[in-house]
Amino acid sequence: MKIDRLIGITMYLLNRGVVTSKELAERFEVSVRTIVRDMEALSLAGIPVASSAGASGGYEILDTFKLNKQITTLDDYLFIITAMKGMYSAYENKKINAALEKLLAVGHYTDEEQRVFIDLGVAKEGVNISKYVREIENAIRDKVIIDFNYNDASGRQHARSVEPLALQYRWYGWYLLAFCTYKNDYRFFKLNRVSNLSVTGVPINQNHGNIPELLERIWSSDNRRIFKIKLLCKAEVRIPVMEYLKGQIIEECENNDFIMEMQAPENERMWFSLIMGFGGAVKVLEPQEIIDMLNEKTKEICELYNNQ
Repeated sequence: MKIDRLIGITMYLLNRGVVTSKELAERFEVSVRTIVRDMEALSLAGIPVASSAGASGGYEILDTFKLNKQITTLDDYLFIITAMKGMYSAYENKKINAALEKLLAVGHYTDEEQRVFIDLGVAKEGVNISKYVREIENAIRDKVIIDFNYNDASGRQHARSVEPLALQYRWYGWYLLAFCTYKNDYRFFKLNRVSNLSVTGVPINQNHGNIPELLERIWSSDNRRIFKIKLLCKAEVRIPVMEYLKGQIIEECENNDFIMEMQAPENERMWFSLIMGFGGAVKVLEPQEIIDMLNEKTKEICELYNNQ
């Protein structure tokens, strides 16, 4: 509905400052001409929309404008509270709980109305994960350097001294974005590979700019090799294979077996272990490199137990 879009545009402009008509059109999935008409409608409604030309131009709402009316709905509150409860299940921070209490006090709803529940408790699994998250968060807030030992994907351990910038839960694990003083570059570190972490108290002197933009840039430049793997899977493991390997079925066989394709990053062991764990119920068809890796690992296991 148009009124919903106008409210959305108002919120978007209030949160971001100057925004181009093209960006607004893409964000709200309408034409640029529709955005121009929407700006006229907002102006007629008394919202002080200003426009500017040039490379850095666009639309903005003047600082004198304030939203005084309650425009959030019950569904809006439910979405926010569901997200915050999910966040708290992964990240135990007293401030989140305090914010939840405030929302519950003004939202005029009861827990009985919630129907979607998100539990990210797996994020707290692993030795020292919750402790390290709290310590790193404090170091980021205080802008001080931290030291730790780090085990890379090959199992080698390195001492690292870094300037912590952000924490992110992604791909079923916590990651630290930091400026590594040894590499003299930005790096991601998986917290479950960190040990002996200590907060040094040494101040961070350089400015690292916009952290959300930096996060996006580093992830988008991830140059890890990605394997495209084709698997022949038996019918009886269809559910667990789809649940854990998260691939796409490309062919159904007459006996209800199926062929699936999946993608997996090099030097990450979880997917390899899962394929091994399915035993004879899952067979790698390609690439040959993965088949060779499985043969080698199987040989190692057989030698280990045959020598007992």
